[in-house]
Amino acid sequence: MGIKIKLSFWQIINMNVGFFGIQYSFGLQQSAVNPIYDFLHASPDQIPILNLAGPLTGLLIQPIIGAMSDKTWHPRWGRRKPYFFIGAMVCSIALFLFPFSSSLWMAAGLLWILDVGNNTAMEPYRAFIADTLTEDQQPMGFQAQSFFTGFGQFLAYISLFLFPIIFVGYTGSLPTWIYASFFLGAVLSITSIWWSISKTKEIPPTEAELAILKAEPLNVFSPFIDIYRAVLEMPTVMWQLFLVYLFQWYAMMCYWQNNSKSIALSVWNVTPKNTVGYEKAVEWNGLIGAFGFIVTFSIAFYLAKLAKRHGAKMIHFVCLLLGAVSLLCFPMVQNQYVFFAVVIGYGIAWASMMGIPYLMVVAVISKERYGVYMGIINMMIVIPMIIQNLSFGYILKNFLHNDPRLAISFAGVLLVIAALFTLLIKIKKTKLSE
Repeated sequence: MGIKIKLSFWQIINMNVGFFGIQYSFGLQQSAVNPIYDFLHASPDQIPILNLAGPLTGLLIQPIIGAMSDKTWHPRWGRRKPYFFIGAMVCSIALFLFPFSSSLWMAAGLLWILDVGNNTAMEPYRAFIADTLTEDQQPMGFQAQSFFTGFGQFLAYISLFLFPIIFVGYTGSLPTWIYASFFLGAVLSITSIWWSISKTKEIPPTEAELAILKAEPLNVFSPFIDIYRAVLEMPTVMWQLFLVYLFQWYAMMCYWQNNSKSIALSVWNVTPKNTVGYEKAVEWNGLIGAFGFIVTFSIAFYLAKLAKRHGAKMIHFVCLLLGAVSLLCFPMVQNQYVFFAVVIGYGIAWASMMGIPYLMVVAVISKERYGVYMGIINMMIVIPMIIQNLSFGYILKNFLHNDPRLAISFAGVLLVIAALFTLLIKIKKTKLSE
């Protein structure tokens, strides 16, 4: 990379705006896709396998796209920008089509396409942030990413509460508000990415770096070779972080798949079979989730300061414990208004998940390999999700009695274990860690 210059606060904000659209899309996946499956009459133990699209496409696509972007340079289009622009286009098309799903498997198929787009955009975008910012500005950059992650997901969740008030009735087999939420996502996905692309320049490679790119050009095999080499040479910190992620992301999948159903049972004592009552629980889950993400984007920048002062590891440990407390309390709540207090810990934990672990990683990897290692980090996220999708249906049916409240309690215990494993991470002392 050429010489990095310090950017202003607003330049850092502009370069991260694209995460808003991407995370609105992810927010819909977390908040609206599972209710769509419920409205299309999926049984509780089918939900995990129907969610397999997201993690499996992430496992296959993100590291390959990340490695490809490491070996890309075009004088006009840049290194990372072509990938996250194309990804945003695919997302917009899939989001527009999703509400027209007439069957479970049509919805599951469109979820695959949506995830292809999201995953094509995500890791080159994260590498773009690391490429562009100086070491002392990277905490601000990654937490700005966390801010827009929270803001995008806030809008996705709040749409579940507000849009049913505005868009009443049904269109086909789905509530009309679902169409409005997904159409808005289709617009935001491409426009927010376009804003960041137009406002931020990529740093051109030096002559020496261009020579290396020409000597090792991108071809069909190079991404796989680069991923293989990167895994073999992966810093110890990343192996230790994988152990944390194994429990952390398994827990999050359990929560997302069961939160609306848990609220429906604990507050209104209804199941998805009671369509009208369950819609109310979905709407309320949207409002609660939106408040949680207000917490996320309110605290995101403050966490970056705390990470500099106390170390990224300790901040992530505390945040995961707060998230665990939220999930352990969640199924016990019988008054819907109490959820606003309960979800605060979840919002803080999510702010940390979206930014703090990346500080531990960028401190120990070379800038020339940001793309491939950001892709590998995503592999570390999606492997636990795949394990959850394949295993949790059996666990839920045979050990947790298909009870969504027990599923969320189970997730809370897993977050406690993830927090404890965070303490085992050994980070060399830098100004970004300890």
